Amino acid sequence: MNGQECWGIFRERAHSPGREFDDTEILRLTGKHLDAMGFHVSLKTPDDLPAQVSGPPPALFMMCEQTGILERLRQWEQRGARIVNSPVAVLNTYRERMTVLLDQAHVAVPVSRIVPTKATSFTCDSPVWVKRGDVHSTQDGDVTFAAGAPEANQALHLLAARGVQSAVVQDHIPGDLIKFYGIGRDELLPRNGPWFQWFYHKDQRIAGHPFDPEKMAGLARQAASALGLEIYGGDAIVSEGGAMTIIDLNAWPSFALYREEAAERIASYLAERFLGGHPS
Repeated sequence: MNGQECWGIFRERAHSPGREFDDTEILRLTGKHLDAMGFHVSLKTPDDLPAQVSGPPPALFMMCEQTGILERLRQWEQRGARIVNSPVAVLNTYRERMTVLLDQAHVAVPVSRIVPTKATSFTCDSPVWVKRGDVHSTQDGDVTFAAGAPEANQALHLLAARGVQSAVVQDHIPGDLIKFYGIGRDELLPRNGPWFQWFYHKDQRIAGHPFDPEKMAGLARQAASALGLEIYGGDAIVSEGGAMTIIDLNAWPSFALYREEAAERIASYLAERFLGGHPS
């Protein structure tokens, strides 16, 4: 029994559209496993966090994503708190930052352009996806398929009307849509080995293009390392011939299909991190 104080912070409801229960459950179950390991776990909403603390808790695991909360947690991290995922890593999932960082790390991603939403003459000669450039998808219209330039410009116009200033426009990659979950990045792998699961996204006609799951896991860890994520999920396309492309990456997803297994593995990983098995 280690007795270390440990806080878990839920995701904001505005950042869990349609996933409020799943997001809550994965954090709650992770906390339950940590409690069984001897941690003194307190689960909190972002609104519960004090604006000022004389000394932050030594360890936090969190799913929150609002910039103001992340900045507060970043200050706690600088004062010595161990936080997973790091607030900076979560900010790196904001789409503009993610686009730049994945490109710099030479991760296989679609051709992407960062454009102002008030652009009136965006051109393309093939289908694209128009994605809001700040946070990832939180509501309808944040990610829109555009068959051509007219649809792309309409999507940009609708984002601008909502006050979103920039967008990432990505080439559409045909193929099978894969969702994946992972724990640990290349520099911080769990002692019992990396954990990775994938499955086909629903609502698609699956071609069944063959691919190497180990290479997919390695590509996902490469992307996670580029952003600094330790607990992550995302989406990838497997094209004809087995080529794999990362199209999205998120901090601490719901792990809905693997919740029980994932919560236990996450808690084990966090215990390593919080008790000094892995440095920050």
